[in-house]
Amino acid sequence: MSGVVVVGAGPVGLTAALTLARRGIPVTVLEQGGALATESRASTFHPPTLEMLDGLGVLKPLLAQGIIASTFQYRERGGGAIATLDLGVLAEDTAYPFRVQCEQSRLTPILLDALPAHARVRFGHEVLGLSGGDDGVILHTSRGPVRADWVIGADGAHSAVRRGLGAGFEGSTYPERFLVASVDEDLEAALPGIAPINYVFDPEEWLVLLRTPQHWRVLLPTPADTPDDLELSRLPQRLTAVAELGRPWRLLHASLYRVHQRVTESFRRGRVLLLGDAAHVNNPLGGMGMNSGIHDAVQLGGALADVLAGGSEFGLDTAARWRRTVAVEHVQRASHANWQRLRGQDDGFRSHVEELAADPVAARTYLRRACLLDSLEPQR
Repeated sequence: MSGVVVVGAGPVGLTAALTLARRGIPVTVLEQGGALATESRASTFHPPTLEMLDGLGVLKPLLAQGIIASTFQYRERGGGAIATLDLGVLAEDTAYPFRVQCEQSRLTPILLDALPAHARVRFGHEVLGLSGGDDGVILHTSRGPVRADWVIGADGAHSAVRRGLGAGFEGSTYPERFLVASVDEDLEAALPGIAPINYVFDPEEWLVLLRTPQHWRVLLPTPADTPDDLELSRLPQRLTAVAELGRPWRLLHASLYRVHQRVTESFRRGRVLLLGDAAHVNNPLGGMGMNSGIHDAVQLGGALADVLAGGSEFGLDTAARWRRTVAVEHVQRASHANWQRLRGQDDGFRSHVEELAADPVAARTYLRRACLLDSLEPQR
């Protein structure tokens, strides 16, 4: 086998594969699972991500399944909205001045179906390690060795590709876990006036309420040192504290996970690129993880395609450095600031968002950064 091998068939890996395949480059995707993942995970698509997916020809079916969210809210726990921000102020910046709420598990089949014949996806191929040099890479997999001219590691936070390179993943872990519950409830009736996306302030128990096509998701902070079964048993009571329905909430699914802020030292090592969670992870507040990973895939995939078309590797190195800069100085900084604000650690932020809601010029500046439009500027 030659050409490019992408490790991981999530939204980042499949976006990278489609970016390369659309340029006529032979691509093989190796996925350790037996099929595409079905977990909800990320569920917010920002405007520049929608632009990129449109460029790849896969936006229309995503829009058909998702919910268009033209506004989002900052709210007070136990009270109403502090401010509603309208993404319509971005109309001069993007053809898509809104977010789309749709689980990432709905995007991956769309990307898979869009791959042309010269792109292959092989399920059940777990990568165990790698070796190689300047002329190519050997991936050691559960099905035997696979040779590649270039490798893209998009295999998540526990990336076998990153470990195989011996690359570090420095950073920190948050002092609390995040508990995500999917519920079959009409929260618009229970909390009149809420937007599809809601960030709720409270120093004791902040929360996030997100609408998806089939349900609402509730994200709550949870102590790091209590047993999972205890925290899950407390969940019905905690949901009732969010909104009293006169009965227990209809709970579909709940999961607990640790949250990290980590980044590898370089997104390129020789003929190996690291993208998405394999290269950087952050807390989910603001919905930047999957989006920035898709941006990695399009920008680094495009730069690699230029190299394979005979171009200089300077552009690939520049793109790799820029994507790491974005991960550290934009995505991680912004997501961490969101966490501090929800916990009441920024006393002036409530009045700031009230001012933003009344000032379209200031709101546009703020939303360009919050929606990742500013993170693309040097590449445009």
